[in-house]
Amino acid sequence: MPVLEYGVIPQEAKRGAKKAVVLSADKFEDLELYVPVFRLVSESWLVDIAAPRKGKITGESDWYYVKANKTFGEIDPDEYDFLFVPGGRPGGAPTTVRKSKKAQQIAKSFFVKNKPVAAICHGPWLLVSAGLVKDRHLTSYWGDGVPEEIQESGGIWEDKDVVVDGNLVTSRWPMDIAAFTREMMKMLNSGKS
Repeated sequence: MPVLEYGVIPQEAKRGAKKAVVLSADKFEDLELYVPVFRLVSESWLVDIAAPRKGKITGESDWYYVKANKTFGEIDPDEYDFLFVPGGRPGGAPTTVRKSKKAQQIAKSFFVKNKPVAAICHGPWLLVSAGLVKDRHLTSYWGDGVPEEIQESGGIWEDKDVVVDGNLVTSRWPMDIAAFTREMMKMLNSGKS
């Protein structure tokens, strides 16, 4: 039996497993990271957590944390089948992630290759900063200027629990996670990944 370590997502490497990368940082929204990641792992996906630096990143609750096993700089988007960007409050993970030029490059690579991307809450800020929302339908948290930034960047913001637009799935907040993960897995199992 493998040695378990708190903060390390328990997963087994299976031959031919699909790979997902999560872009996050300190002060992520706990449920928005954990629930979709565990859903992926339950479907035998391998998940790498990438942050500005390796090691412990803490959720907004200051109780739960996860260990980032990669830095943004170590991520080669071509090695991954799916990109996931969880949210958090404005002063936390979403702002750190959106300011990273490497995180923006990773997101751009997924869009250029039409690979699946999912973002929740303030996570779409990365897509705005990377210039990826023009003419796209998406949703996000309804406050903190997120919808306005999406619209100013040419995106079409919708106040729905989940919005699917081609290779992109977005949701508003933790209470939308059931709809979010349902549509995320539907997209991933449809052969788009």
